[in-house]
Amino acid sequence: MRIYPRRVFRSILMVAMLLFVMLNLHILMTSQPDGTGEYDHQIILQGHHRSLGEMHVQFGQLADQPYSNLPQSTRSKLVIPPISGNYNNTTISINRNIDTANISLIKEEIAKINKAQKIHNLDRFGLKLDSESVVIIVQVHDRHDYLRILLDSLKKVRNIHKTLLIISHDVYAEELNELVEGIDFVPVMQIFFPFSQQIYKTGFPSEHPNDCPRDIKKDQALKRKCNNAAHPDKYGHYREAKYCQAKHHWIWKLHHAFEDLDVMKNYDGMVLLLEDDYYVTEDVLTILQMMQNLANKDCKDCRMLVIGNYDKVQNYQANAGKVERAYWISSKHNMGMVFTRVLWNEIKKCFKEFCLHDDYNWDWTIQHLSMKCIPNKIRTIKMKASRIFHIGECGMHMKGKSCNPGGKLKKVEELIAKNKQYLFPNVLSVAGDSRFKLRDPKANGGWGDNRDHEMCLSFLYRNTTVR
Repeated sequence: MRIYPRRVFRSILMVAMLLFVMLNLHILMTSQPDGTGEYDHQIILQGHHRSLGEMHVQFGQLADQPYSNLPQSTRSKLVIPPISGNYNNTTISINRNIDTANISLIKEEIAKINKAQKIHNLDRFGLKLDSESVVIIVQVHDRHDYLRILLDSLKKVRNIHKTLLIISHDVYAEELNELVEGIDFVPVMQIFFPFSQQIYKTGFPSEHPNDCPRDIKKDQALKRKCNNAAHPDKYGHYREAKYCQAKHHWIWKLHHAFEDLDVMKNYDGMVLLLEDDYYVTEDVLTILQMMQNLANKDCKDCRMLVIGNYDKVQNYQANAGKVERAYWISSKHNMGMVFTRVLWNEIKKCFKEFCLHDDYNWDWTIQHLSMKCIPNKIRTIKMKASRIFHIGECGMHMKGKSCNPGGKLKKVEELIAKNKQYLFPNVLSVAGDSRFKLRDPKANGGWGDNRDHEMCLSFLYRNTTVR
C-alpha cells in the first residue's frame, strides 16, 4: 500500500489541532475565574441517600470557594444527574407512626423535614437548575381533594420532569402526606410552615383564651386587659388568626425558598407560585419560556410574568398566543405569578413595610409595596388566554354551598378540551397595554396586632421568637 506523505501530514495536523482545542476547553472549564467578568459555573451536587429515591444534597466547592459565597451576579447552573441503578422504592418517607394529636411530635417532625431539605425522585429524573429553569412552589392548606386535582394537572404538563416542585404546607396531615408520597413525575420537596395554627393551638399565632374579641371596643379591651388591647387594626378590630396565617405562610415560604434552601442558592431562574386549588394547562411551561423570551425583547422592565386571569370568557382562538403589558394589580394578576430573584430582592428590601402594612392579604400588601416602596412599580406581562384556573369553591373568602370541586373541574376540563388545538402556540405577541387605573389600594385591616408584625419580621431578621 502506497503511503502519501502529504495525506499523513494532514491527518497528523488535524489530530494535533483537535487535541489543542480539547485541552483549551478543559482548562477553560476547570480554571478559577479571575473575577473580571460574569461567571458561568456548573455546580455538580454530590449526594448520599438513606433510602432509595431520596437524597440529601450538599454543595461541592469550586476552586476552594463555597458556592454560597460566589458573587450575586453569578450565572449559575446546578446539575444533579439521575442516580444509576434499578430502584423500586421512589416514594417519600415520612414518619407514618406520628399521632397527629401529638403536637410535640409533629413539631419535631416538621423541623426535621425542613432541615433535611430532601429532594425526591432524583433517581428517576436528576435535576438541572439554571436561568432557563422553572421552580414551582405550591402553598397548601388542608384540602387534599383540591391538591389531588392540581397534581393531576401538573402531571400532564409537558417537560414537568425538568422542574423542581416544592410543596409548602401549613397542616401536617396523613391525607396530604399520602398525596405527596405518590408523586412520581417530578423532583419534589416538602417544606412546612413552622408557625401554623395546628402547632400553636392554644396561643399565638393561633387563638389565645385572653385574645381580644374581634369587635370589642378599644376602651373595653383596655379595661379587660385582653391581649394586645392597645393595638386594634385601623378599623378598630382585633386579629383573627385564621385570616393572618395565609400572609405569614406566603412570605415565609418565599424567604425559606430563596434564602434557606441549599438547592436554590443563587438560583436566578423563574419561580412559579401556585395554590392548592388551581388547575394548570399542559402547555404552561412552554408558555413560560416563550413569555420570558418575549419579555426580554419587548418588556425589559417587566419583573413579573402572569399566566392566569379571571376573565369569565376565555377566547383561545383569538388570544392563545397574545400577552398584555400592565402594572401589577392584586385583584387581576395574583394567579400564576412568576418572578425571579431580582423581584424577590426588591420585596426583601421592603420587608418591614410588608410586615407592618395593615392588610391581612399578602397580594394587596404586595400592590401597596409596588406603589410605595418598590422602585418603578411592578410591571408585568400577562396571558390573555389563561393557563391557570381557580377551581376552589370554598376557602378563606369563598363560602360556597358545596365544597365539592367536581362541577368546577368539569367545566374547566371541557373548556380546555374544546380549545386543545390552540394550546402550544407557535409564537407569542404583545397585544397592547392594560388600561386599568393603577392606585395604592385601601388597606383591608386585620393586621394591627404587634405580635403579627414581630413574627413576620422574624422571618427575615431572625431576632424574635413566637411566644
